[in-house]
Amino acid sequence: MAPGRKKQNQVQKDSYSDWMLHLPPEKHTIALWHLVIPGSHDSMTYDLDINSPIIEPDMLKKYSNLRCVRSIMRNWGRTQEANILEQLNAGARYFDLRIARKENDPDPNRLYFYHGLLTRTDVEVTLWAEQHPKEVIILALSHFKGFGSNEVQLHNHLTAFIKNLFGSKLVPKPVSKCWDEKQNVIVSYDYYEANKQSVFWFKIVYFYGDGMDLTKVEERLTRNLRAASREYFYVCGLNLTLPENAGALKYVFRWRSLASAVRHSLPTLQRWIQTQAAKSPLNIVASDLVTEGNLVTTIVNLNETSE
Repeated sequence: MAPGRKKQNQVQKDSYSDWMLHLPPEKHTIALWHLVIPGSHDSMTYDLDINSPIIEPDMLKKYSNLRCVRSIMRNWGRTQEANILEQLNAGARYFDLRIARKENDPDPNRLYFYHGLLTRTDVEVTLWAEQHPKEVIILALSHFKGFGSNEVQLHNHLTAFIKNLFGSKLVPKPVSKCWDEKQNVIVSYDYYEANKQSVFWFKIVYFYGDGMDLTKVEERLTRNLRAASREYFYVCGLNLTLPENAGALKYVFRWRSLASAVRHSLPTLQRWIQTQAAKSPLNIVASDLVTEGNLVTTIVNLNETSE
């Protein structure tokens, strides 16, 4: 690719609310899983509720009545500081949405996002798809904690709500190129009955580094990406994960919050993702603190060199 062309086509930072619109024309004719797309891990955790009971891990549920424990949980469960509109405007297009029902909620159909704790925002959130018709949003719904014996009813309620909310904006599977149809919302729904409906896509595989040691995170992601299918969406997760044992304490005491640890690690992970992109294809690259620094810039501009 000629240097002049790369400079002309690179998406500028102040236009990331519409970065897909400004991709080179040839990128609008390829499958979406052949683009490199920024995403956010545990997208709604900017709104974790300190007064929520502990949802996970199971070993900490018995400490739900201790505010100090809930405070630590919030500090280490809060993977995003920007709200959903700020993430969208910053350029994120994939959203990791983990759904839960609050125990003993008087509203049997009210659902929440969660990550350790519940959020204060329920799932009935309208995104800005109508105002940005060329920007494809990928919503990955999963986990569905606390559905219990009401599982079928709650899934029916949630899927009906999604179809009513987005209507004709929903992209049916297996369409991979959707801009010309004025459809720009893809919903991946990790529940087999929902997948029988054309507008609910199958689960998107999310590759985790699964640790706090950056060298091991990079090694694990490299191995996993080698096995990734190139015929469907997949996620390379740059997020950090605490050990689920007493080993977590050394990180809790050292960094005080996940955000501090992530800010320290992101420059290293960004350099790794640039190196990795030169070795093998990438699709969705999701991160904690997705709006931080020039992370989105790095990810979006990988489309200039990807095949």
